[in-house]
Amino acid sequence: MTQDRPYWNMEMEPLYNTPEMRQVQFKKLKDQLSRLKHKGGYYARMMNRNKLDPEKLSGFDEFKDKVDLFSKVTWNRIVEDCDGDMLKALDERIACSLDDLAMIATTTGTTGVPSPYAFSNKDLWDFWGEHTARGCWRAGIRASDRVLHCFALSMVIAGVPAAMSYTKVGAAVLPVGAEGKTERILLTQKMWKGTVFLGTPSLLQYLIEQTPKVIGKEVNELGFKFLVCGAEPGAGIPEVKNKLEKAYGAKIFDIGAGLGFSCDHDEYQGMHWHGDDLAYYELVDPDTKQPIPFENGARGEMLMTTLNADGLVAVRESAGDIHEVYTEPCPCGGSGFRYKVVGRSDDMLKVKGIMVYPSHIKGVINDFVPKVTGEIRIILDQKPPLVSPPLKIRVEHGKGIPGEELETLGYQIRESMSKKIKINPKIIWAEPGSLERSHYKGAIFEKAYEQKKGN
Repeated sequence: MTQDRPYWNMEMEPLYNTPEMRQVQFKKLKDQLSRLKHKGGYYARMMNRNKLDPEKLSGFDEFKDKVDLFSKVTWNRIVEDCDGDMLKALDERIACSLDDLAMIATTTGTTGVPSPYAFSNKDLWDFWGEHTARGCWRAGIRASDRVLHCFALSMVIAGVPAAMSYTKVGAAVLPVGAEGKTERILLTQKMWKGTVFLGTPSLLQYLIEQTPKVIGKEVNELGFKFLVCGAEPGAGIPEVKNKLEKAYGAKIFDIGAGLGFSCDHDEYQGMHWHGDDLAYYELVDPDTKQPIPFENGARGEMLMTTLNADGLVAVRESAGDIHEVYTEPCPCGGSGFRYKVVGRSDDMLKVKGIMVYPSHIKGVINDFVPKVTGEIRIILDQKPPLVSPPLKIRVEHGKGIPGEELETLGYQIRESMSKKIKINPKIIWAEPGSLERSHYKGAIFEKAYEQKKGN
């Protein structure tokens, strides 16, 4: 196939978000549910309990009505019922034998039992690799590119599975990993001249500060053409996006929170969903869990159902992400609906009845760079989501800002917060460079209530 074709998969991608694709999805959905019922385990019992016969499924409405949502709580309960035996619990929710699995990754497990990402070889290549290749192709990433992989490699899905997925488009992967730390990352880039950076926006911002110190160069001399970022907000925040693109002289792309990859458009349009034939997407109300009509501007908690998976099975599964969807044509001309990540349901804060997400706060703060560095910590005196006002935000001011100017700067930030996100926070100043940077996900919360409990 030609190198200048608009899509990686010319059979499926033109059909995104069309009636024809709905037919493809429904057939695959019935087949996947039939496999799970035949296999036995959690989903088979759930379908029997809810009187769902996959072969007689009437449509997506019946599917939503008779299939229970799957969440972290559901998974924890399965593990508990299996007396903590993780392999036995995993076997309860996959469509194949444990012997058919080629890789098992997990979430970090920082908030409880790690959730599994189990892959057969087919899952790795035809699902994970396929949706990655579709996003890469539209971004302009080709077989001639080299991907400097800087996500954490250990166990997480953004690690080895992500590294492998970029080989489907033909690119060479340089798996240095976030564990390699700054010097190793920069040495690997110097040796092998990666054209694609793959990692967190926090790491990109950290490298702006560290690269001149470590190798005596500015980051725009590193040679990246593409910056592919995920795992946290940043690439989709206009102020952060503009800062990174200007510093590196490269185009930035946002990925994650589903099968998403942003497009090559000057103004961020959200992430195109690159998997209508791979997974069924829906939105529900975060509180009631009732379905939300899929229409332009709809906002809700995202659920995903994989449509032809062996081990990477998800059925109406939530990762806790709140999305806003856009079904109108994208200015980039590419097919498919788009979504923006509003925040995570477990990161939401309520200040005097106003719902606020960290990405909103970071967006406002980044308006004031270089008077601030962009590094912040949201100080929580009590367990979220409720916050007793004012919300406290620790903000690093920029270098060379006189102390007498900080009061005025703080007033300007509070005014902007009040206007844009309807809160009036308390700004606590921190010296530039004093807030810890990370090669992994950047820290956002300072949980003072946990420190009080420990005293």
